[in-house]
Amino acid sequence: MNSNRYQNMQYNRCGNSGLKLPAISLGLWHNFGDVDDPSNFRDILLHAFDSGITHFDLANNYGPPPGSAETNFGNLLATDLKSHRDELIISTKAGYTMWDGPYGDWGSKKYLVSSLDQSLKRMGISYVDIFYHHRPDPDTPLEETMSALDLIVRQGKALYVGLSNYKPKEAKEAIGILKQLGTPCIIHQPKYSMFERSPEEGLFSALEDEKVGCIPFSPLAQGMLTNKYLKGIPETSRAAKATGFLQTTAITSEKLSQINRLNEIAITRNQSLAQMALAWVLRQKCVTSVLVGASSAAQLADSIKTLENLEFSAEELLQVEDILRI
Repeated sequence: MNSNRYQNMQYNRCGNSGLKLPAISLGLWHNFGDVDDPSNFRDILLHAFDSGITHFDLANNYGPPPGSAETNFGNLLATDLKSHRDELIISTKAGYTMWDGPYGDWGSKKYLVSSLDQSLKRMGISYVDIFYHHRPDPDTPLEETMSALDLIVRQGKALYVGLSNYKPKEAKEAIGILKQLGTPCIIHQPKYSMFERSPEEGLFSALEDEKVGCIPFSPLAQGMLTNKYLKGIPETSRAAKATGFLQTTAITSEKLSQINRLNEIAITRNQSLAQMALAWVLRQKCVTSVLVGASSAAQLADSIKTLENLEFSAEELLQVEDILRI
């Protein structure tokens, strides 16, 4: 392990809590399932830790198959990182379909408690540092879902709790309930990038008002904000495969034009497009950390270089806005 791993990473306080997170966190949504190469995801994980990334973000359904990312992470935690558990922030979530029947989805107390028990078993640990409700449940009282998060903390199965994919009104109400229960929400995880800006429409201001941290996911818009699409849609890309969240129809000629124009700004900043896109997300006042995925250690290393240039001039921000407005 790199004994100097903490010297070059930036750590930011998470809302009003005592917890600090690295500016770059590693998400295990992709590339850590049973369908992936174990030696490759081991290299990614160890490079992350050696670079000062202490926060690893999972969910019960990450894989594929669902649950396998937690199992694979747990195996590496039990071997390579066994003596470093107290240096790590491990998070997981529940809220999407995980098993058959009426108790394997959404936000009931039954589902959330059972799911976390399963997650802890897969990872071989007694607690997670952060447990999230992954999405709002329209049919379960919010009080029940939040009381489940409160219970989980009181049981010692999680140190902190968070929300993911909640809209501003839902988030404020949930944060208020948790505050009354005595288990404050410390973090929210929304989808946010140059191409997905809905959190700017009330969520960020709500989080600032409530002193809650924020850790955006998909900051590179499923790879669109990288050099991968500068010349069109490569055959090996997610969009070309059309099996995931990014579909070919999303890569329009207008979008390709935006990507290339944004890349021109990145070049003047001596950054890759991906690095500039990550820096742009991190510029938000309430953003504590940004979640990145990686298909290789080299790709993760490129993302970490973002921290070498986080500042934007007023002119650069105006140029970006002009491009995104189209």
